Amino acid sequence: MVLVVGLGNPGKTYESTRHNIGFRVIDALLERRSALNATKSTFKGELHKEGENLFLKPTTYMNLSGESALPVSTFYKPEKILVIHDDLDLPFGAIRLKRGGGNGGHNGLKSLDKLLGNDYYRLRIGIGKPPLGWEVADYVLARFSQEEEQELKERLFPHAKEAIESFLEGKMEWDRLVSRYSLKPSTPKEKA
Repeated sequence: MVLVVGLGNPGKTYESTRHNIGFRVIDALLERRSALNATKSTFKGELHKEGENLFLKPTTYMNLSGESALPVSTFYKPEKILVIHDDLDLPFGAIRLKRGGGNGGHNGLKSLDKLLGNDYYRLRIGIGKPPLGWEVADYVLARFSQEEEQELKERLFPHAKEAIESFLEGKMEWDRLVSRYSLKPSTPKEKA
């Protein structure tokens, strides 16, 4: 069993913000799947189950994500956990897979690390650094530009979904998966 956790904040206000990219990838994954909606308030999140796989969107707000992931993990005892999150240290358009490591100041990861430890898999989606003069909190809670939204829908979400599907199948060894599904930002030619 694999638990896939998409990080974000609940509610319309945060729906299309940079910080909610984990929620949006979960939504994109579930679009074409036959996952059963098994939302349980005891898990403090929106939990979907499909076969042996679980898809979680914590509704605790980003800073308390671990408070949702911990009870799900304790109850279902997944063999692996994959966390999907935004990453300021990657340029917009980049995707990286990683296992373990530091939290890079990401409050959602800090919460998970505190309650679950840090030995989980990650799908990091680059959102880039804030422009000069912007506070980090304002930047991560801002919406993507129209051009960025187009790239998310046409390039990043399909690639992330493919990477997660491959991870769930478990047929590819980790190093090969990392190599195959790491994605560089698109070049100006690719965007044209």
